[in-house]
Amino acid sequence: MKLKTLIAAGILVIAFAAWRGWLHLPEAKPKGSDNPTATATVDDVAPKLFLSGEITPAFQVDVKSEVGGKVKKIFVVPGQSVSKGDELALIDDTDLLNEKASAETEIDGANLSVQKTRGNYDRAHALFDQKLISKEVFANLEADFKISENTLEKARRKLQIVDDKLSKTRILSPANGTILDVNVNEGQVVVGAASVNSGTVLVLFADLSRLLINAHVNQMDAGRLSVGQEMAIRFSDDDAEKIKASIEFIAPVATVKNNIKGFEVQAVIQNNQDRLKPGMSVSMEVPVGHADKVVTVPVAGVFKEKDEKVVYVRKGAEVQRRVVAVGLTDMSKAEIKSGLEEGEEILLVDPGILPPGKS
Repeated sequence: MKLKTLIAAGILVIAFAAWRGWLHLPEAKPKGSDNPTATATVDDVAPKLFLSGEITPAFQVDVKSEVGGKVKKIFVVPGQSVSKGDELALIDDTDLLNEKASAETEIDGANLSVQKTRGNYDRAHALFDQKLISKEVFANLEADFKISENTLEKARRKLQIVDDKLSKTRILSPANGTILDVNVNEGQVVVGAASVNSGTVLVLFADLSRLLINAHVNQMDAGRLSVGQEMAIRFSDDDAEKIKASIEFIAPVATVKNNIKGFEVQAVIQNNQDRLKPGMSVSMEVPVGHADKVVTVPVAGVFKEKDEKVVYVRKGAEVQRRVVAVGLTDMSKAEIKSGLEEGEEILLVDPGILPPGKS
């Protein structure tokens, strides 16, 4: 009897526990309710294009000597500021001075020859007019006079060439600027520059008052840029550290760099304050649009299905598929032009529960 009573009591306890547990079972959640969600809000969207480039002077030149010879003197050092016309270096002019002395001697001799042949010509001309000498004799004396004049002219031109070379032994600054590097030493023999690609570079010179940023922009992003567009160069998280620049050139033809097809872009720096130096690599932020007070959602909540952009809106226990028109997007937000209202809740992951085309 006691055993039957104990069994009956156990059955009652189990039944009671099951009844209490059933009362406290969690309610069935709508499908998709465990997915993370976000609410459509009104906000500003300001997408930016992030680029990298290298600082270069707007005006930079390799200073070469037009005449060859030994470097006699260097007057500048790297980092030195110079003005237009300042002397940078001097090429030894000893050989040219000897050439000049020789040319001057030739001129003196040619002058004597001209004086002599002119006297012979003048006398022969008078005698020929009186028909006292033959035409052949007169013609020979006239030819001697003209040859001596030509010899004098050649000697004068030779002296002019030597003087021109002597003036080029003084290497002068082409403009106001800064010496970036000195590539030769005193006593070194250099080759004169006969063309753009020949000759020894003596000094690397640049005008650092106007610096440029050279960048190679992917062809997909280049279409979002325009001449005059402003950009910011950030050195720290402090906005006060930003340096401004503006685009002044976009190449008309694409080129390939590092196996990437794109366009060369140049921007001029506006407020450098001597913080940027040639050769530095920098990162830039270029604003490429702005939308104020528009309906926005996280970019993770917008899905591309074939040729449509869709969001999944949760309405109570249901999830609705909505086709939306997307405007500007930045790193975190997307502008929704139509298809969604402020305050509506969307899923941030694709629930994968609706057949294609069903809303």
